[in-house]
Order: sequence, then structure tokens, then C-alpha cells
Amino acid sequence: MSSSTVTADTKAELPKPRFNKDGLGYTKDFDLSFIKEQYEALQDERERLTGQAKRLEDEAHQLVEEAEMGDVQFDDEGGEGDTMVVERERDLALSAQAREAVSEIDAALARIAAGTYGYSVVSHRPIPRERLEAIPWSSELVEEKVGGIGR
Repeated sequence: MSSSTVTADTKAELPKPRFNKDGLGYTKDFDLSFIKEQYEALQDERERLTGQAKRLEDEAHQLVEEAEMGDVQFDDEGGEGDTMVVERERDLALSAQAREAVSEIDAALARIAAGTYGYSVVSHRPIPRERLEAIPWSSELVEEKVGGIGR
């Protein structure tokens, strides 16, 4: 293993962050304007996903309420009961995915507040800006995320 190879055991040292008056941490690799853009993108996505999760949960609960009102036939002939269960489970699964993304966004916002945003939580190496712009809550380099594929 060469000395330039970084593993989970040998983390790179994080640069010392500076903070603006709003508590946003920035570094030599990720300047304040980039951090501000990412912060706004994370807040917008958090709001969107929280709303989506709530709507999906409401739809799932509404399906249950409608079923309780006796609108759906649950025998072998009906078929509607199965469809309703599938829709409800789909809505709940999508809601759970949205809530999981919100928790990843919250972790990214915490990294901004700590001044460690943009650095891999595995190796502390900078995550490429393109990856952060595409997925602002990224916490690892692509090669760390895929872990062992092709090895």
C-alpha cells in the first residue's frame, strides 16, 4: 500500500474550519459561497421531502379510513382489498424513504454547523463538488459508498 492510499483506518486530517456569523462552517476546499448554496439546497430539499412524507402518510391513513367505512369488498371476488393494501404499503415505504433522506439531510446540515461538510465521513478526503451539487447530503466518496464492487 502506498503512502498516498487512504483507508478507513488512516483518515486524512480535516482542515480547520472558519465560521460566518450564521454558524456556517467553511474551509479552504469549500468556500463560504459554496457552503451557503449547499445549505439552501439542503433546506429546500428537506422541506420538499418532509412534505412528501407527510402527504404519503396521509394518503395511507386515508386508504385505511375508507376501507373501514365499508367501501371495499375484501372477499375472493373483490380484488380491491389487495390493491388498497399494496397502495398503502407503497405509500408507507415511500414515506419511510423520504424520512430517511431527511435524516441524511439533517446530518449534512450538522456537518455544515461543525465545519466538516464536504469531507468524507470515512476518509476525511474532500468529496467532489459535482457529487455534492448532485446529492448535497453526500457523506462519502463514490468509491467508499460502493465498497468492494469489482475487488
